[in-house]
Amino acid sequence: MSGISGFPDAVIVADEAQVRQAYERISAELQPIVFSADCVLLGIMMGGLMPTARIASLLSGDFAMDYCQVSRYRGGLRGGALEWLQPPRIELAGRTVLLVDDIFDEGITLEYVVDACRHLGAARVVSTVLVRKRHQRMAGRSLPDLVGLTVDDRYVFGCGMDYQHRWRHLPAIYALREDV
Repeated sequence: MSGISGFPDAVIVADEAQVRQAYERISAELQPIVFSADCVLLGIMMGGLMPTARIASLLSGDFAMDYCQVSRYRGGLRGGALEWLQPPRIELAGRTVLLVDDIFDEGITLEYVVDACRHLGAARVVSTVLVRKRHQRMAGRSLPDLVGLTVDDRYVFGCGMDYQHRWRHLPAIYALREDV
């Protein structure tokens, strides 16, 4: 990736094959749930856009899709206060929500959206993230039900995660060489 204009000084953390295998594992775990329940695949935007699309393409059967949007970063490198930008539009009451996000760092966003889905009447919420950071800063929050990859505690981007509102579209996961 070096030599691309604007690309940060970064190293690869998970290549395309590793990311593909993570999506395949997640989808294999979700597939029996799709076959046995009235499901809504709910992506948390913006980061969950790429993982939600990839997972949806690997699932078969009948399920609804929707999105919600909560933000902590707004283009920065550190998370701030939660901002609820768009609640789910589809009816969640009595349904199984397959919640998809890009990354689990401290769990603040995921916990907020899981609680919101339950408040909206979801019968069950299965939380899924492509990436979980390896650290102990979860402040008592629950871990996601399904995790594709675990990475070191560094700023990562690609596969839905951004660096300064860019590079979400990358098919692999990168980390900045030095924390900014």
